[in-house]
Amino acid sequence: MRLILGSASPRRRELLAQLGLEPAEVRAPDIDETPQRGEPARDYVARMAREKAAALPCAADEVVLSADTTVTCGRRILGKPADEKEAAEFLWLLSGRRHHVLTAVAVRTTDGLRERLVDTIVRFRPLSNTDVNGYLASGEWRGKAGGYAIQGRAGAFIPWIQGSFTGVVGLPLAETATLLQAAGITAGETV
Repeated sequence: MRLILGSASPRRRELLAQLGLEPAEVRAPDIDETPQRGEPARDYVARMAREKAAALPCAADEVVLSADTTVTCGRRILGKPADEKEAAEFLWLLSGRRHHVLTAVAVRTTDGLRERLVDTIVRFRPLSNTDVNGYLASGEWRGKAGGYAIQGRAGAFIPWIQGSFTGVVGLPLAETATLLQAAGITAGETV
């Protein structure tokens, strides 16, 4: 089976490499990622992963892997900030609080779809103006759900997590390996 990564995220590709997997091909789906009015965050992120997988062609010898990550604080979904102002708003909202990082993984073959949702609780320490302004100036917030990257400078803001570190980065490895194995791809194989 050939592994097709349904994501342009370099982080997801790096995480797959930790499993010893290199996708045969990368196909970035082009879908509308707007949450539906009143849609709960868990439903939203699971729907995004499924829709990304469904939007891509899948031959009989292929396994399509798609994922979506979102940050939630209360009932609010914090996607990728549109600009620096929104990134600052997100960081101040998360400052000194716990929040959830939800990552949904969908694995599609011609036989069907397997999926898993991973919920990780993350706590930010209280942030200072220096913290927020320095992080914004780094540009690391760009393209990151919730406006931060735990694997980067924002790791200094996070004294505690409960759940999957790799799920917060964008692809929960234990759950992904299990889904891929069920689809015929074993971690460490050449695909």
